[in-house]
Amino acid sequence: MIQRTINSIGFIGLGIMGRHMAGHILAAGHKLNIYNRSRGNAESLIAKGAVWHDDPGAVAAASDVVITMVGYPADVEQIYLGAGGLIERAGRGSVLIDATTSSPSLAQRIAAAAAEKGVTALDAPVSGGEVGARDAKLAIMVGGDAETCEWVRPILALMGSNVARMGGPGAGQHTKMANQIAIASTMMGVSESLAYAREAGLDLDTVLKVIGTGAASSFLLNNLGPRMTKGDYAAGFYVHHFIKDLGIALDEAKRMGMNLPGLALARQLYDQLASQGHATDGTQALYHLYEGKSRA
Repeated sequence: MIQRTINSIGFIGLGIMGRHMAGHILAAGHKLNIYNRSRGNAESLIAKGAVWHDDPGAVAAASDVVITMVGYPADVEQIYLGAGGLIERAGRGSVLIDATTSSPSLAQRIAAAAAEKGVTALDAPVSGGEVGARDAKLAIMVGGDAETCEWVRPILALMGSNVARMGGPGAGQHTKMANQIAIASTMMGVSESLAYAREAGLDLDTVLKVIGTGAASSFLLNNLGPRMTKGDYAAGFYVHHFIKDLGIALDEAKRMGMNLPGLALARQLYDQLASQGHATDGTQALYHLYEGKSRA
């Protein structure tokens, strides 16, 4: 039976996006328990009243709902399924929500393991980058029990403007893979478009203003296009995390017997970009590969 009172919420993973997401929960007046591998990222939240815990399991033991936003599937597996982790220490009836972009099959394993302990686990990856996290306008794609999703929807709505349940366990992660696949080819298209315009001698800012209001308009073109032209590659979403996502999507596509050439090419290009020292830049740094290299 799901608890019907939320006395405290836990948040694990206070990186570029997580610290904003946790901040919205705290600002809404909830008691917030937090953990991050580096305590330095947590200090601003602690100063505002968040309660620090020394490990993820301690957060779970103290919270009715726990949200995680960590880096890689291996991190998710460790903090959920490892000894002393979230599932082992969470109270019966509590809810665990993983907002990390991770493996759909891992999300299904976690949901099954949680259910055996009387705990409900949801996969709820997000899209919108640092700006979406900062402005509480993330898209949140939820997989898992429908009743539980509705129960925690008010919490998720503190962080995102579009919260949608996509199906059972793993469905949120599958939806995020579809999102990343769309981004991958779009990012290549924006980069190539700007490289072409540059070689044609056009003013890139004017090009963006014009095509950004037509059929080519997209979030990536209108928001990251101007940063590309200025060489502003500061991360809203790291290249190395995007490479992780593309790898998950390729593995899932292979499992389903699918050939996705755009996705495969994007992974190849981002691997090349990372090898040139851009792993911790933002995904818009893909344009770097086209600078001075747009001629055959």
